[in-house]
Amino acid sequence: MRTHATQKGITLIGFAIVLCVVGFFAYAAMKLLPTYMEYFGVVKSVRSLQTEAGIENMSIDEIRRKLSLVFEVQYVDEQDVPLTSVSLITANGQHSLRVAYDRDIPFVYNIDLLIHFDKTVDLSHGATY
Repeated sequence: MRTHATQKGITLIGFAIVLCVVGFFAYAAMKLLPTYMEYFGVVKSVRSLQTEAGIENMSIDEIRRKLSLVFEVQYVDEQDVPLTSVSLITANGQHSLRVAYDRDIPFVYNIDLLIHFDKTVDLSHGATY
């Protein structure tokens, strides 16, 4: 006696739906990856300032000038990360450097992705939080 084997697999329509979902997330990743790579460059730049001698006693303008030079090395575009987004926080004798900025990335038609980045580095002790 012969038994019929059942077919297993995905239909063409199911494959097209899976392909669309995977394509959507791949497109989103391609749009977001350069922005996050730039953010990691910003974090690396800010952390590199921690090790500089006398950085905790410098004015915000001097820190921004130094940061501008480091941004060039890290390929951080100052149009995307303006130096005005860098602020010096002084509380209880502790000096912290804060970089907070937003990126608006065009996604599809009239839909944009808004990403908020915020990094604070303690200049007094060399510790990040």
